Amino acid sequence: MTYSGEVTVGGPADVHELKDLMITKIAVGPMNNNAYLLRCRATDEQLLIDAANEAGTLLGMIGRDGIASVVTTHRHGDHWQALAEVVAATGARTYAGREDAEGIPVRTDVLVDDGDTIRVGGVELTARHLVGHTPGSIALVYDDPHGHPHVFTGDCLFPGGVGNTHKDPEAFASLIHDVETKIFGALPDETWVYPGHGNDTSLGAERPHLPEWHARGW
Repeated sequence: MTYSGEVTVGGPADVHELKDLMITKIAVGPMNNNAYLLRCRATDEQLLIDAANEAGTLLGMIGRDGIASVVTTHRHGDHWQALAEVVAATGARTYAGREDAEGIPVRTDVLVDDGDTIRVGGVELTARHLVGHTPGSIALVYDDPHGHPHVFTGDCLFPGGVGNTHKDPEAFASLIHDVETKIFGALPDETWVYPGHGNDTSLGAERPHLPEWHARGW
């Protein structure tokens, strides 16, 4: 079936099958958080992005093969409610942005900086540090050698705008700058965007609206 990226809490996961990577998206918890399970097709190694909530649901999606690692996109509590239980059950190595790790109540094994590489089997993801929603938010970019890029943006980019900066002009200026330079400026319109909540989008769908986002200030 064709991947849509439209998932609901309590509903089935949706699977995006790429040549080298399988991406499984599921919605969990009272804040409709997205969690993403990445599986390298050559090695079957798995990585989870945001153990947000409903540990049982996430562990069911992960299955018997377990996960090698779990990446937390940022320190807000709705993105790590199931982290401790998932790590206890799988022994996964934990990753988070350097500036946000102290706000996550589970030990971060690997502190992530801008440009760092995180591997899942034979697949490489590049971390992009985006400041404004939190000090240490990270996005993960998979530059598919067989197609267009894919980017997991946490709460830094959604359909219709950047993440919440709580009416702080300085935080908004920082976030819009980082999103423009490190995401829109570095990646093509075909790039698929997987946000921390809600439906997916593409950079091409959002790029024409950047001036509107600047003008409104959020």
